Amino acid sequence: MLRSILVLGAGLALAATLAGCGGLRPGNAKAMAPLKQETVSRLAGLGSSPAAPMMIRIFKESSELEVWKQANSGAFKLFKTYQICAWSGELGPKVKEGDRQSPEGFYTITPGLMNPNSNYYLAFNTGFPNKFDRAHGRTGSDLMVHGDCSSRGCYSMTDESIAEIYALARETFKGGNPSFQLQIFPFRMTATNLAKHVENPNMSFWKDIKEGYDRFEISKAPPSWDVCNKEYVFGVPSGETLDALGSCPVTVAQNVPDSVKAKAAADDAAVAKEVASLADKAAKAAAEAQKAAETEAAAKARGEAIGSFIGGLFGGGGAPGSIDPSKVPPVPLPRLHRA
Repeated sequence: MLRSILVLGAGLALAATLAGCGGLRPGNAKAMAPLKQETVSRLAGLGSSPAAPMMIRIFKESSELEVWKQANSGAFKLFKTYQICAWSGELGPKVKEGDRQSPEGFYTITPGLMNPNSNYYLAFNTGFPNKFDRAHGRTGSDLMVHGDCSSRGCYSMTDESIAEIYALARETFKGGNPSFQLQIFPFRMTATNLAKHVENPNMSFWKDIKEGYDRFEISKAPPSWDVCNKEYVFGVPSGETLDALGSCPVTVAQNVPDSVKAKAAADDAAVAKEVASLADKAAKAAAEAQKAAETEAAAKARGEAIGSFIGGLFGGGGAPGSIDPSKVPPVPLPRLHRA
């Protein structure tokens, strides 16, 4: 009896652990479904193959998930953009368990994070919290990219989309690649978008991960990343492991390519110009609104003054601008109708 109770308790504990986006259920035949021939042909058209390395980028604001595949040239090429059905919360990173926020940042997806038995058709775990998240004391679990088109802190896809994405990841691992990179951004890191959200309290974090975005935009290769001084750093020399809470080595600060520095400087200038433009537009809109309000108030005042004047001519009384019929002199009838 005691043994049965213990087994039951263990089962309930496991169920509780797997609750949320990554819950399990029996059966995984769909996880082994082969890629469609159309997909394989499209990869070949890119100069790639199912076994080639891959990378995923997610953009919250536009609800897009991109799959990139490495071509024979070595550069990564965009394979396909999928529409995200739903993601939870607002723009900004996940901070704590239960905040219903979908994560943002850089994550490494390994075979162990794949969930072929998800309650949400198919899924893979984002790996949240990663080294950066842990350095900031952020908490949460089972933050997935999954099917079923519904979300509670995850990124939800249609079943058809997650089936293809899952199969692409599976074939990448079968090709001998130990992992693939997942990059999650609030929006495309353009000057226009950054200016639009310049007052957002997450801007310093977004500017931190923007370097990784810029590096990929320039090189078309997933940037290596690590964490020091509680910040993301990119292009860390191979074999060097950083202390997430410690100071960043000088070698890391010096390892930013000139092309990345130039892009960052150009973007900063463009953001400043865009912010000034938005401020100017806002000031003009406010001035026009004020002018319209003053014109409306003046028109109303004139109307009330005219009403009061006419009311005074006929003895006043009633609402401003109204005329008391009893005070209006009779209109004479035509000559032929006079008594």
